[in-house]
Amino acid sequence: MGQTIRHGMFIMPFHPPAKPLAQCYDEDLELIVRAEELGFSEFWIGEHHTMKYENIVMPEIFIARALGETKHIRMGPAPVCLNQHHPAHVASRLAFLDHLSKGRLNLCFGSGSVPTDQELYGAEPKEAAAMVDESIDMILKLWSSEPPYELKGRFWNISLKKTVDAETGIGYIHKPLQQPHPPIAMPGTSRNSPTMRSAGRRGFQPFGHCLVPASTLADLWQNFEAGAREVGKQANRDDFKVARSIFLADTTAEAQRRARSNSLGKNFEYIGRLFDKGGGRRVYKRDPAMSDADCNLDYLMTEQIIAGDVDDVLRRLLQLREEIGPFGTLILMGYDWDDKPSWVNSMELFARELMPRLNKAVGG
Repeated sequence: MGQTIRHGMFIMPFHPPAKPLAQCYDEDLELIVRAEELGFSEFWIGEHHTMKYENIVMPEIFIARALGETKHIRMGPAPVCLNQHHPAHVASRLAFLDHLSKGRLNLCFGSGSVPTDQELYGAEPKEAAAMVDESIDMILKLWSSEPPYELKGRFWNISLKKTVDAETGIGYIHKPLQQPHPPIAMPGTSRNSPTMRSAGRRGFQPFGHCLVPASTLADLWQNFEAGAREVGKQANRDDFKVARSIFLADTTAEAQRRARSNSLGKNFEYIGRLFDKGGGRRVYKRDPAMSDADCNLDYLMTEQIIAGDVDDVLRRLLQLREEIGPFGTLILMGYDWDDKPSWVNSMELFARELMPRLNKAVGG
């Protein structure tokens, strides 16, 4: 008998700038409630500081708001952009949130890649990976030790010793409720990913991004597994989280028509324009030799976007699993409710029909 594939959800989020912010947040809160009702095991929220379309600045605040609307679903920021925050602040606020959530907090640690966010916080893009590694080391040290604290690094120094007073209980960094810490994932978006090797060495969870093709997802796992082997660990396929952009309707023709024109298709075209202003569309490419011009919506509908009826989407997910190997959690991407009835219908088909059939097909 195979391992049951869990289902989660991730919002970057993606909303049109013309929609009032309060409405965006209300709809995202309703989405979390519906996800819990439909048996989703986890929900992830992206962090972006200077984007009109992706408009949740601090996922931790949003999660704290959502805790009162939900009872069971686990929630997490994806990722905490560690190159844009002081490690001590991250350690303290996440420990606090873990207690508020009564242990329902998941974590994902990575770097922010939005150029304007990096400029705002003075984060040098070339140093992102090194900053993430140093920050993780410091956060884990703060969570596992007692004062005095004296941590020295390339990017941050943490010193808390002169004013520590045990009698009055000052000078202490709070520990998370979940020990030694909440589950931690790291996101993967490129071939030969050093982030995946780091995640494998640390015993974290690999989180494959929705923007990458299946060939990159397979490569992410290989690098994660290699990192685990370097330190004598056995990588567990059940830890592998795979995010996909899936839209379901009663017929494949309807699903594909809607996905091309609704917020899902618009998001991929928007991200493509962002890529065009930077390093190009290589993240999208199955074959690195592809031209950027070929990374259009027609191509994306055959690779990153899975749109169809339940039968067709099941077929494509089984093909995906055949190429990348087993994974433990399928993360459904959530987009703006530009047509709420069709989005709710897609989500219900996903949870009530697709996931049971997928698990039956893989012996879960």
